[in-house]
Amino acid sequence: MFWPRWIWLRALGLIFLSAFWSLAFQIRGLNGPRGILPAGDHLQALRNAVGLLQGIWYAPTLFWLGASDAALMGVTLVGAAASVLLVLNVAPRPSIAIAGVCFLSFVGSAQDFASYQSDGMLLEAAFISFFLAPRGLRPGLGEDDPPSRLAVYLLLWEWFRIYFESGVVKLLSGDEQWKSLTAMDHYYENGPLPSWPGWYVQQCLPHSFHAFTALMTLLLELVVVWLAVLPRRFRIACCCIVTPFQAGIILTANYAFLNYLVLCLGVLLVDDRFLRLRAPESPPWKRAPWPSRIALGIVFYATLVLMPGLSRALPRPLLWPAIALEPLRIANRYGLFAVMTTERYEIEFQGSNDGKSWTPYPFRDKPQDPLRAPGIFAPYQPRFDWNLWFASLGEWRAYPWVLRVELRLLDGSPQVLQLFAGDPFRGRPPEYVRAVKWQYWFTTRYEKRKTGAWWKREARGLYAPALHIGAEGIEAAPQ
Repeated sequence: MFWPRWIWLRALGLIFLSAFWSLAFQIRGLNGPRGILPAGDHLQALRNAVGLLQGIWYAPTLFWLGASDAALMGVTLVGAAASVLLVLNVAPRPSIAIAGVCFLSFVGSAQDFASYQSDGMLLEAAFISFFLAPRGLRPGLGEDDPPSRLAVYLLLWEWFRIYFESGVVKLLSGDEQWKSLTAMDHYYENGPLPSWPGWYVQQCLPHSFHAFTALMTLLLELVVVWLAVLPRRFRIACCCIVTPFQAGIILTANYAFLNYLVLCLGVLLVDDRFLRLRAPESPPWKRAPWPSRIALGIVFYATLVLMPGLSRALPRPLLWPAIALEPLRIANRYGLFAVMTTERYEIEFQGSNDGKSWTPYPFRDKPQDPLRAPGIFAPYQPRFDWNLWFASLGEWRAYPWVLRVELRLLDGSPQVLQLFAGDPFRGRPPEYVRAVKWQYWFTTRYEKRKTGAWWKREARGLYAPALHIGAEGIEAAPQ
């Protein structure tokens, strides 16, 4: 397992780097003092509500020491530097620890912008990988510090749960689309951030193909992943099956680093002999020391009791380890696409100087201009665009941060404006800002040939109240 460990740890470094790279362009607009949800305000409110010590436990983050733009960028850059060191195999254990603490600092203070399952996946994988990584400054393959069998099993346990729990929640949800095998018919256009290959897959392939992929998704998540617990040849077969599955998802959708993480965890299903790479002659495994066994054992127990359908059946005292670890995001419950969205809505921010003629703020990545092709930008994660997709599925009262975006645009916040592709008002904030709602569909093949458009859309009215800074402060503008 020397080469699979080496490959996985380099991949983990690249995934961390992609996460910090994404944050470097966004964190000030998301959580800076003039951002949408300032980390400093959140931590101060938490401290006032529960006190400093309990607040630190609920929100474990370095930003308790300060949440200025400089502090946010400093932690992000330190995390990126640690990620590079991990990729270069320099001090892998300290590098994982530093990158993990820096990323946890963001997750612990980002509020709505760190509510994704992928964030927990990365933190859980990093925590376990700390016990897997070899010691030393330049350990090479780590022949002097063989991999821990327990750490490898815990990483594969995480890999297994991501698949299996996603299959279980599909069954438990009772979603009619999974029952009728129509879940994939409009999956490619209704996901958070579609890609242009997804347009071709949805519009050029028949329903029979989509029904087949829906069935295969269920079979893979509920049946095929069990091959991972069988002897070597079955584990290798499992890796060969799930790898193209993940590659297909990466090509046809943009789920940030999630699928890259799952894809790379799969390398732990194979061994040095399968990879045909020369491995050290030292023992292939080491016995984990007691502190490692205790730490990883607690994580295993917490993830076990959190399994879908099990946690509700257990007495609360049995869930205490999982509850205690929840702020650290190292023991998580997973479950992707339990219920498929049937329609695609998009929120658009618009500004006006007279309350009659409205100009849209252009987005960087999410659908807006029907003529612009959907992009491929994962593992980069535009968290602002991503969160707007979730907000579009409900009402603004459930997502009050949308109004904060309006306020920041009225204020002309440079940090928030950087989250957009440009400032249509060229540094002079408009008098009014509102959020409107559109419904989008992929164009048909005929429509695309005729117009060149990838999308068609229809206005669905106001999403959130139009705001205006009047003589007495913030006012709702008349409609």
